[in-house]
Amino acid sequence: MSNPLADMEKPDVIFAIGTNMTECHPVAATRLKRALTAGAKMVVVDPRKTRLAKLADLHLSIRLGSDVALLLAMAHVIQRDGLMDDSFIAERTADSEAFLEHIKGFTPEWASEICEVPAADIEQAGQIFGRGKPSAIYYTLGITEHICGVDNVQSLCNLALMTGNLGLEGGGINPMRGQNNIQGAGDCGAVPANFPGFQPCHDPASAEKFSKLYGTEIDCERGITKVAALNQAGDSIRAMIIDGENTVVTDPDRNHCEKALKSLDHLVVIDLFLTETAEFADVIFPATAWGETDGVQANTERRVQRLRAAVPAYGESKPDWWIVSEIAKRLGTPGFEYESAKDVFNELCGLSPIYAGLDWDRIEDGEYQWPVPDKDHPGTPRLHEGEFKNGMKGLFKVIGYRDPAEVIDDEFPIWLTTGRRLEAYHSRTQTGRSAGIEYLLSHESLEVNPNDAKAWGLTNGGMAIMSSARGSIEIQVKVTDMSPEGTVFTSFSFANVPVNVLTGSGYDPVTETAELKVCPVSVIPI
Repeated sequence: MSNPLADMEKPDVIFAIGTNMTECHPVAATRLKRALTAGAKMVVVDPRKTRLAKLADLHLSIRLGSDVALLLAMAHVIQRDGLMDDSFIAERTADSEAFLEHIKGFTPEWASEICEVPAADIEQAGQIFGRGKPSAIYYTLGITEHICGVDNVQSLCNLALMTGNLGLEGGGINPMRGQNNIQGAGDCGAVPANFPGFQPCHDPASAEKFSKLYGTEIDCERGITKVAALNQAGDSIRAMIIDGENTVVTDPDRNHCEKALKSLDHLVVIDLFLTETAEFADVIFPATAWGETDGVQANTERRVQRLRAAVPAYGESKPDWWIVSEIAKRLGTPGFEYESAKDVFNELCGLSPIYAGLDWDRIEDGEYQWPVPDKDHPGTPRLHEGEFKNGMKGLFKVIGYRDPAEVIDDEFPIWLTTGRRLEAYHSRTQTGRSAGIEYLLSHESLEVNPNDAKAWGLTNGGMAIMSSARGSIEIQVKVTDMSPEGTVFTSFSFANVPVNVLTGSGYDPVTETAELKVCPVSVIPI
């Protein structure tokens, strides 16, 4: 997030797109509710009539995968109606001329045909956002899990740049992280393009730094994504370690995923429980849970926080850092002689510019948000205040609209989108073992609009077969007006309803993120 969580209570306008925050981030969402109570306006863009959408001043139930068309038209309205921050654009941005010329042709009427919402609503959304001081953007996986996920994010950046809503209290661009330490994982280099601290892999100086650390030459090039790794499994990749992820349940195109794991010579899984993915493993290492572990996490607002073990480790389980270090030692790799999580974190601080001013003792109370470049630095709750990094300019990007990888047709005439539910966390590896949560949500269901249910011969509580170009599953029907006509929704949480058999039609060409939010299907009653 560019702004701290406290700023969620301070916007004049909230623009929430591709986020079901009241279910997926219910604690953080209470701050938005406070902002609404204080008089803020909210625009929600979501095909479904979620709880968040019901709180909105304006809800745009756009067609799946049409976000870029909407954002282009909103930018058009902001320019047309003179709602831009001209001084911010002149002083702090670059490449605005080409962008502003580009958006002149993308009218609300043009976008209305694609998004399937009234042009007047699109126009109103642009005006509300453009007039807000400040206007804050919040998004989650409904923006990124598309073949145009990068285009979606860059389109949101364009809106923030043209209205000057960066570096402001209560403003900013704020992606809400989907897991507790996914921000920290990225900080530590768990992405193929960067070393720890977002130091690019293609930078020779970075490659040399880490080559010295590990006593082996590291190529000065981007690594491969998990998508590429699974595609190469059984060929150029013969062995794999999966740590803390239930890939078989959460990855798209489950049949392809299972085939890839089976083709490996050797699979190691590190996890708390015997997950569906661990069933494929040759070796399983039991990891400690968060309450059994000393360590560090960085949350969605970039706050670096200490974890403290509250109870002894169960059985023979060990912390992830210890397991990985012991594997590295047996491979003969130097640099893994850690005695504690403190050693690991302090090494990170010595290597990462954004953590350079921190150490294990300084994060005792969790008061610092990176970047913290030196020991005297107070931390950075709000990014981009006064200037962008190193005095650089914010760059406008010329983005065009394109359809999802697959669109509905006569064989698969229904849009399927997937997501999460309040009661079930991710793949239910943990929550699925709780009797209380099982009582609240014991099975998966397919949300179907009442008019569609009648037309398709479906009954509430009855069973249906849902099929895509990749396979079929059986699922119970829930008739509800949360889903618009022609669109159905389900979560990916239940392994016995493997929705990821259906998904996986395409991937973003830059990030290789799967298009999990758009999948044409057919639905017939059993």
